[in-house]
Amino acid sequence: MGLIASLPSIDEWPQSAYVLHEKLERYIPVHQHKKGQLSYVEGGIAYVHIENKTFVIPARHYFWIPQGLEHILKVSHSATVLRSIFFYAFDDDKNPFYNQVGIYPINDLLLQMIKYTDKWEGPIGPKDSRYQFLTTIKNILPEISTRVLPIALPTTDNERMRVIMSYIDIHISDPHTIQSIGDRFGLSRRSLSRLFQATLGISFLQYLKLLRMVKAFEMILQTNMSMSEIAYAIGYQSLSSFSNTFYQFTNLRPSTVNNVQ
Repeated sequence: MGLIASLPSIDEWPQSAYVLHEKLERYIPVHQHKKGQLSYVEGGIAYVHIENKTFVIPARHYFWIPQGLEHILKVSHSATVLRSIFFYAFDDDKNPFYNQVGIYPINDLLLQMIKYTDKWEGPIGPKDSRYQFLTTIKNILPEISTRVLPIALPTTDNERMRVIMSYIDIHISDPHTIQSIGDRFGLSRRSLSRLFQATLGISFLQYLKLLRMVKAFEMILQTNMSMSEIAYAIGYQSLSSFSNTFYQFTNLRPSTVNNVQ
């Protein structure tokens, strides 16, 4: 059973946990559930859209979505497996972790615990012998989830900004500057800078770097391009400059991501 079909069942028993290893659905439209969602991305890349941000979750990372939060979920590659556990929310106030969206690199302990549930599916209640194992997973999350991956692309409904964002996306390899983008769209540097801050909440340069890092993740995980080819394709003339910027955003080297997919 896929996630869309499972949505009513996830909330049916508030005290239970719900296990789902999703291998089929690529897109789950706006939805919410009364349980917190832990999902591990195995292969490929996933996207979670919440309010005005799109969170990017690469392979070998997991994400947490608090209960009651509306979101859209997209998996971009047919080989991606999304391993999810939906947890009861009655004790979420015991730690701030459970009330905020987060993306984290997997460690060996959590990976093995999630994979141990591979054959489980559906609701697991307090009287089930497996329930204590799932409770342990939830309880250790605040302690092990310390390295946040800050890859969240801001979005906007502002039509003028969306046209500019689309242009940058399509021409990501070009040597963009705020002056060159302003000239193309008939805006002064100051006006364009204000537009980015007002609609996206970040500067032009921050957005450009963030978009390039998202593109880099996609190319690393979904193509056979070399690191030098990827660096050039997203607008970097130097592999070292690309690698350093990637590390600043993710605390990972591009080659590390490539080796663990």
